[in-house]
Amino acid sequence: MASEEASLRALESLMTEFFHDCTTNERKREIEELLDNFAQQLGAWRLCLYFLSSTRNDYVMMYSLTVFENLINKMWLGVPSQDKMEIRSCLPKLLLAHHKTLPYFIRNKLCKVIVDIGRQDWPMFYHDFFTNILQLIQSPVTTPLGLIMLKTTSEELACPREDLSVARKEELRKLLLDQVQAALGLLTGILETVWDKHSVSAATPPPSPTSGESGDLLSNLLQSPTSAKLLNQPIPILDAESEYICSLALECLAHLFSWIPLSASITPSLLTTIFHFARFGCDIRARKMASVNGSSQNCVLGQERGRLGVLAMSCINELMSKNCVPMEFEEYLLRMFQQTFYLLQKITKDNNAHTVKSRLEELDESYVEKFTDFLRLFVSVHLRRIESYSQFPVVEFLTLLFKYTFHQPTHEGYFSCLDIWTLFLDYLTSKIKSRLGDKEAVLNRYEDALVLLLTEVLNRIQFRYNQAQLEELDDETLDDDQTEWQRYLRQSLEVVAKVMELLPTHAFSTLFPVLQDNLEVYLGLQQFIVTSGSGHRLNITAENDCRRLHCSLRDLSSLLQAVGRLAEYFIGDVFAARFSDALTVVERLVKVTLYGSQIKLYNIETAVPSVLKPDLIDVHAQSLAALQAYSHWLAQYCSEAHRQNTQQFVTLISTTMDAVTPLISTKVQDKLLLSACHLLVSLATTVRPVFLISIPAVQKVFNRITDASAQRLIDKAQVLVCRALSNILLLPWPNLPENEQQWPVRSVNHASLISALSRDYRSLKPDAVAPQRKMPLDDTKVIIHQTLSVLEDIVENISGESTKSRQICYQSLQESVQVSLALFPAFIHQSDVTDEMLSFFLTLFRGLRVQMGVPFTEQIIQTFLNMFTREQLADSILNEGSTGCRVVEKFLKILQVVVQEPGQVFKPFLPSIISLCMEQVYPIIAERPSPDVKAELFELLFRTLHHNWRHFFKASVLASVQRGVAEEPMENEPQFSAIMQAFGQSFLQPDIHLFKQNLFYLETLNTKQKLYHKKIFRTTMLFQFVNVLLQVLLRKSHDLLQEEIGVAVYNMASVDFDGFFAAFLPEFLSSCDGVDANQKNVLGRNFKMDRDLPSFTQNVHRLVNDLRYYRLCNDSLPPGTVKL
Repeated sequence: MASEEASLRALESLMTEFFHDCTTNERKREIEELLDNFAQQLGAWRLCLYFLSSTRNDYVMMYSLTVFENLINKMWLGVPSQDKMEIRSCLPKLLLAHHKTLPYFIRNKLCKVIVDIGRQDWPMFYHDFFTNILQLIQSPVTTPLGLIMLKTTSEELACPREDLSVARKEELRKLLLDQVQAALGLLTGILETVWDKHSVSAATPPPSPTSGESGDLLSNLLQSPTSAKLLNQPIPILDAESEYICSLALECLAHLFSWIPLSASITPSLLTTIFHFARFGCDIRARKMASVNGSSQNCVLGQERGRLGVLAMSCINELMSKNCVPMEFEEYLLRMFQQTFYLLQKITKDNNAHTVKSRLEELDESYVEKFTDFLRLFVSVHLRRIESYSQFPVVEFLTLLFKYTFHQPTHEGYFSCLDIWTLFLDYLTSKIKSRLGDKEAVLNRYEDALVLLLTEVLNRIQFRYNQAQLEELDDETLDDDQTEWQRYLRQSLEVVAKVMELLPTHAFSTLFPVLQDNLEVYLGLQQFIVTSGSGHRLNITAENDCRRLHCSLRDLSSLLQAVGRLAEYFIGDVFAARFSDALTVVERLVKVTLYGSQIKLYNIETAVPSVLKPDLIDVHAQSLAALQAYSHWLAQYCSEAHRQNTQQFVTLISTTMDAVTPLISTKVQDKLLLSACHLLVSLATTVRPVFLISIPAVQKVFNRITDASAQRLIDKAQVLVCRALSNILLLPWPNLPENEQQWPVRSVNHASLISALSRDYRSLKPDAVAPQRKMPLDDTKVIIHQTLSVLEDIVENISGESTKSRQICYQSLQESVQVSLALFPAFIHQSDVTDEMLSFFLTLFRGLRVQMGVPFTEQIIQTFLNMFTREQLADSILNEGSTGCRVVEKFLKILQVVVQEPGQVFKPFLPSIISLCMEQVYPIIAERPSPDVKAELFELLFRTLHHNWRHFFKASVLASVQRGVAEEPMENEPQFSAIMQAFGQSFLQPDIHLFKQNLFYLETLNTKQKLYHKKIFRTTMLFQFVNVLLQVLLRKSHDLLQEEIGVAVYNMASVDFDGFFAAFLPEFLSSCDGVDANQKNVLGRNFKMDRDLPSFTQNVHRLVNDLRYYRLCNDSLPPGTVKL
């Protein structure tokens, strides 16, 4: 006894020392090692039992329980049965004796340890495990403890986290399912009893505005007057003990509902009871009373009651999230919806004392979140099921949802509700598209609701109606590439667009007048412009006027985005029908952009420059962007106009160019300049009018860009303008025959454009990098960067076009390409320059390799192969950081394009490409943990195999026809084997992305070229790969890819099932360490000889799971004892 006492004191002082601030990490490690060694002893649990019953030190209790946990989960098989019996009897006694005094976290841990024993031994050796839990729940003194045990059992046994054999997991689930009905019955009883007991005392409610709420809608939603009456009872006031018990019962239910199937066990009375408790969340009166009574305890009580509502809604949402609903459960669901919508009506009911918004603000935030989750699940999972019920009033539901949405107290809450409307609009759209519903009938039913929604969403994005809320939104901090304001606007406009798709005429007639109003203000600014000494000034100075103008400009900017977002609904089949509406919009937009450019609103002085100037610039930029959105409509108009040759179209385009040209200048703010450039690109690329090049404004842009003395635009703008000018000359005009395309003239013009753009670049010499160069290296780099970024973009944008366009493009570029190749060796050690040059060459290879011709392409490849020696590659990858790796990756990408080329042209390069990969690049990166370069290298190897299969397997047609010739001849076998070995090695590395990519490549080669069936793979590699994949599953290192690995193992094994079952599996098992012969036999027997994919992969996962479990069981105990 004395030694036990001494051990306890020693352990207490060790624990105190371990958690003391002054203890060093070194000493902590020593203590940890000592404690670990103590825990590994078989008899340690006896001391721990003594510690638990004799100490009040939390650390000691927690440590003792961890020893038990380790013993039960990892060493239980080796514990003598007499000891197990003792543990099974002592721990529950300990729990019963001390559960009221133990700290809650110790009590919960002790419960988990007892449940862990149940997970191992119930029902065979621990037959009363579950009966004890049910008895605890039934005895009033221990009800809370029983509920904690029940919840822990549900968590630990339904989907066990620790390793158990598959058979045991299945058995536990079945055993639990058998007990579910009894458990649900007890839980229902507890909740009903508490409710009824406290309802009696609350039978005479204080008079309140919430008594006797029953509108028409309510009687619609709840047919039976009794259920309406039931739900109208006042909510009882619970004491703290009852509240605690109810919250535990609801937590239990929520967890049980997460895994049990929907069935008759979930009775109507249980559902009704849960809904009674859901009312706690929207019962403001009780919270009010709590705060009126003043004591802090009452306030806490109010919060606790709110929590009961949250827990009840969690239960409801668990049931709602199940998509598979048995027929007999559908009626229950309908009842659940009716009861929840009663709550929704209660929340949104607008009585005089309360606006809906302030009521929602008073509710617990988590409760509102849960309620929104419920509504989302209703619309996304069950609406199609419920809509067909005649007794379910969907339109009235939408009315409630509308009120709920537009009175949300937080922005996040509003976003979540907009998501629900988006789901609803998607549902209607797909219903109409799949012709499930008659379009007219569907739209007539919902038209009013949709128009109301549209109007309200549009109001919500306007400062005119919603200034206070909109000013709270942050428009500066980027999160996921958008600010809070941009996200708000984008989500709102998505809803507007979806309504437009369903009700185009309504949507347009709602939006356009609002846009018109704001445009009047903007267009009327001209009369307030006065000339001052330094330029033009906006003569609006009164603070109130400036604020109103600011709001109007912000709204105009948003509405312009809305009009742009709707452009897609005017094209295609509906072009003619909606032509006049679209023309009205485009004419207004053209007028607005021209107006902004002519009176130079972007350079005007204002009374509040920090606010109004950005507003004016933004409106101008958004009007250009909105016009750009109509470029596809203009293209369709262009082809119609081509037939009728209307002057109206010509005027639209010319006026647009008059608006754009003045903005292409270094004096214009970047935001506005880039909007103008993008519009110019769209006119040149999408619309392509024949007369574009002859418009004086376009000529002006040509002259500005080719003028060497003109100041260069910012990089992005320069690239866009050059792309537009190049496309005007290169892209074929729509609706014109080849002989009217004026290629000769356009070709000359394009050559002179490129010549002007590359003037400085073409004058660079390979010695530009040498010490005695005339120009500083940095200036040379600037010229290279500026020219190549423009040229690369031009090539990239022409790569998918007609042969003629690409021919002209290459003729113009030819000299620049040759200069680039000559410069390349000189800059090989400047990885930033090499990176840009290789980007340019990669784009050339992808877009213009046919035009470059074979001899020159060969010369480029040869130059690269010569330059990238082993030393250069190692230097780039190992010493130059990410830029160096990027250079090598671009080089490998170029080779990917080369090996994919059909025909025989580049086949002579294959041996040197493979040798570069396997002998030079692979050895450098194989052992590096960094994923750099690996993905590109393996993609190159995959493409080499995929597109050049006959380089390795010379299959003749005759051989494949005559099944007698079993195997096709093989060539370049060593190279093939080396590539396969590299793939195998990559599966042993931790990078999951590379693993996934390479597994996909092997599977693709098998699907397309029957890789696994080839003799060399089948006889020398197949089972090596299967072995590696099984080891990966055993290590759990790539668990996210379990499914893909299982399928790959099946595809490999299916090539030779007999060999797999007869030879591989026994061999694999015999080589497994950590399991005995008997266990290996069981594992072999459990692997059924199924040959279909689902059963086979299930067997693979079972094998892996059980093998891990057996190893865990067999982990032997370390010899020797350690004394504390």
